[in-house]
Amino acid sequence: MVGKNQIKRITSLHHKKFRKASGYFIAEGRKVISELLEAGFSLDALYVTSDLFNEVSPAQRHAVSEEVMARMTALANPSDCLAVFAMKPVAPLDVSGLTLALDDVRDPGNLGTIIRLCDWFGVAHLVCSPESADIYNPKVVQATMGSLARVNVHYLPLLEVLSTSPAPVFGTFMDGANVYHTMLPKEGILVLGNEANGISDAVASYCQNRLAILRFGAEQKTESLNVATAAAIFLSEFRRGS
Repeated sequence: MVGKNQIKRITSLHHKKFRKASGYFIAEGRKVISELLEAGFSLDALYVTSDLFNEVSPAQRHAVSEEVMARMTALANPSDCLAVFAMKPVAPLDVSGLTLALDDVRDPGNLGTIIRLCDWFGVAHLVCSPESADIYNPKVVQATMGSLARVNVHYLPLLEVLSTSPAPVFGTFMDGANVYHTMLPKEGILVLGNEANGISDAVASYCQNRLAILRFGAEQKTESLNVATAAAIFLSEFRRGS
C-alpha cells in the first residue's frame, strides 16, 4: 500500500529544489527505467500498475493502481511504471575529444534530445551553463530515452571552461562560416546557444571559430533552427569529417 507521504515525496521530485535537496529523481517508462537500471543507477523505489520488472526486489517494487500512478506522474499520459533513482556522480570533465557546451538552453525537451544526440554521436561530455534546464527534470529524463545513463553532464560556468581549455572552441552563429565547407577537427568544444537569444556576447568572445548552417530556402525568411535540430546537424558534420 502506497501512502500519502510516499505520493507527496514523489510529486515533490517534480521540482528542482526538492530533487537537489534529496539527491533523487524520477524516471517513467519501461525503456528509460530499464536503461537506468542496466547502467547501475541506484534504485530507491519502483511503482508499477502491471506485471513488470519482476527482477527488482519486492522490498523496492510496489504495485499501485492507475489512479495512484496518475497522482504521482509528471507526464500528461501516465506510464505503467515510475521509478525513483539516486542521482549518479558525474565523472571529471574531459575535453580531449569532441565536447558539446550549451549556453542557457532552457527547454527540457531540447536538452533531453541533445543528450540523446551526444549518446548517438559518441560525445561523452556535455557542459551546461548553470542557467540551463536541469537534466533531472522529468521531461528531460523522458526525452533522453535512457541516454542519460551514458553521457556525463556537467553544470559549470562556461567562461571558466572555455578560458582554460586547450581545445579549439567552435560557436554556432547565423553569420558563421558554412559548416558544410569547413574542415572540422576530431577534437574541440562546440557551443550552442539559448533558444531565443543564441550564444551570449561573453561566451561568443571565446569562440575562435564561428560556424553556421547554410539556409537553402528560396526566400531566406526562416529566422533560425531549433537548437536540438542544429545540434544534430553540427555533430553529424564533425563526425563526418573524422
